[in-house]
Amino acid sequence: MRTLLVDHHADLTHTVPVALAENGFAVDVVGSLDQASSAFSCASYEILLLELALPDGDGLDWLRQLRSEGHSVPALVMSNLDDLDKRIAIFNGGADDFLLKPFSTDELIARMRAVLRRSTQKTDPIIVFGNLHFDPIGREVSVADQPLRMARRELCILEHLLNRAGRIVPRAQLEDHIYSFNDEISGNALEVGIYRLRGHLCRSGATPRITTVRGIGYILELTDGVSA
Repeated sequence: MRTLLVDHHADLTHTVPVALAENGFAVDVVGSLDQASSAFSCASYEILLLELALPDGDGLDWLRQLRSEGHSVPALVMSNLDDLDKRIAIFNGGADDFLLKPFSTDELIARMRAVLRRSTQKTDPIIVFGNLHFDPIGREVSVADQPLRMARRELCILEHLLNRAGRIVPRAQLEDHIYSFNDEISGNALEVGIYRLRGHLCRSGATPRITTVRGIGYILELTDGVSA
């Protein structure tokens, strides 16, 4: 899931992205509110991790502005301020959760998943396509009830294709979803990921298949004679 981390403390911005990447999150890291606004203008995010005390302003004021503009992205606020009135203001300002610094990355990831579950509670978060089931919160895939394990990058590709199953997904859109700003991307990185994902689907007997639309992108569809 594409994540925006807004914080300027070096210890956190070095350790958290690594832990999140290992758990299936593509993370963009920015150190100011101005950079955060720029990131929002050119990418879509599933969750926001926000420090309050930033070099160019108050993160809570910025979050209130986001909410006033109609942005509903789940937001987890991080701060070392352990004050009841401040925490109440944080939730009233549009935060979905609050995490007191310092914290363990395990707790952060658990809270992120809880926030994401709540944000999808009105619908079944499990995506079913053919005989493939995908849990976007737990980051688990199964085919015919058998677990299917794959690397983070292939999992991210699968997630984006599943969310647009039956429709052509342009190559640029797919790359924007699965790579963070800091990822080093080789010219054929996406093709390699697609190739490996196709291998997983084929070997597991999955009914969904990936078709290349030459010059445009890819489409996830079901094999002949199978309905979703």
